[in-house]
Amino acid sequence: MKLVRKNIEKDNAGQVTLVPEEPEDMWHTYNLVQVGDSLRASTIRKVQTESSTGSVGSNRVRTTLTLCVEAIDFDSQACQLRVKGTNIQENEYVKMGAYHTIELEPNRQFTLAKKQWDSVVLERIEQACDPAWSADVAAVVMQEGLAHICLVTPSMTLTRAKVEVNIPRKRKGNCSQHDRALERFYEQVVQAIQRHIHFDVVKCVLVASPGFVREQFCDYMFQQAVKTDNKLLLENRSKFLQEIPRDGIKRT
Repeated sequence: MKLVRKNIEKDNAGQVTLVPEEPEDMWHTYNLVQVGDSLRASTIRKVQTESSTGSVGSNRVRTTLTLCVEAIDFDSQACQLRVKGTNIQENEYVKMGAYHTIELEPNRQFTLAKKQWDSVVLERIEQACDPAWSADVAAVVMQEGLAHICLVTPSMTLTRAKVEVNIPRKRKGNCSQHDRALERFYEQVVQAIQRHIHFDVVKCVLVASPGFVREQFCDYMFQQAVKTDNKLLLENRSKFLQEIPRDGIKRT
């Protein structure tokens, strides 16, 4: 779902303009539109015309109408939403108060106005417009001091966070600066994972790196999770997979 415009006032009245892009977006739209809302969208209207000779005919014209919603019907197989209501704005083809049915479908923009937007509906819009909520695979691509947190959707790979920490080289007989910087780096990566990966959606988190960085990081992450009783990480531990070039995939 693409959010084109959003204008919500302090009293929670206002309107949003959206474009459904995927079939699933039509289901979200069905759950957004309610009786009593106003819906504005492009539509086709059959209009009667009379020629100079007095003969009457009809033409189909495309126009933009604003309806007060009275009924909603969702055809899941055709991926189409039919919204019936009365016209509430002046139009050259449709009288005020006349009934019409707007058919919404993917890639057709519409504007939905409500007298009261509640938090549940606004959260649904936020989730529908955020690709992260359709990404069921995540990846942590890292090397010592640098990590990217990525989400993989059916159509694209999104980099949601970049973590970069300067790691001093190990010195003979003194590794304390190196170890402290590495621990700080690991902790920032853990925080980024928790912030950007929705574990109720993501089914798999692939951790990839050269050398043993991935193993050392995963060991650190879950040792800390046990110490701090981090239920989010512990309950989703089985979703973390380590990429190993020779031996395939190692489960953390």
